[in-house]
Amino acid sequence: MSSSDLIPNPEIHTLEVATSTEGEDETCVTYVMHHEDHTIGNSLRYMILKNPEVEYCGYSVPHPSEEKINLRIQTSSKPAVEVLKTGLVNLQKVSLHALDTFQEAVMNFKQNRKENNEQGDVEMDSD
Repeated sequence: MSSSDLIPNPEIHTLEVATSTEGEDETCVTYVMHHEDHTIGNSLRYMILKNPEVEYCGYSVPHPSEEKINLRIQTSSKPAVEVLKTGLVNLQKVSLHALDTFQEAVMNFKQNRKENNEQGDVEMDSD
């Protein structure tokens, strides 16, 4: 799996500003993320809450049969969209690091298993 496999399809995975928050204060916005669930909601909420400018960040799934989440961000002074972008970038970096670490561990495991199998064959041949 390459990092290009992790890029969402923009035709399916859309992001919009909830109509109830359009035109209001830039520091308090609700975003609707289509075709997403608790996986991205909780991860993104965690990353956004690490930002000291954030006063509140939470998400909800309106109904279990709907594939969307509502993500609410409230900041002290920065526009919420900047905080969202930063959170998405940071989440992507963490995800890519986890993927790289996992792939490296799998490679090391396979290499060690191969070396152990070769050593086992050599020992059996010497008897």
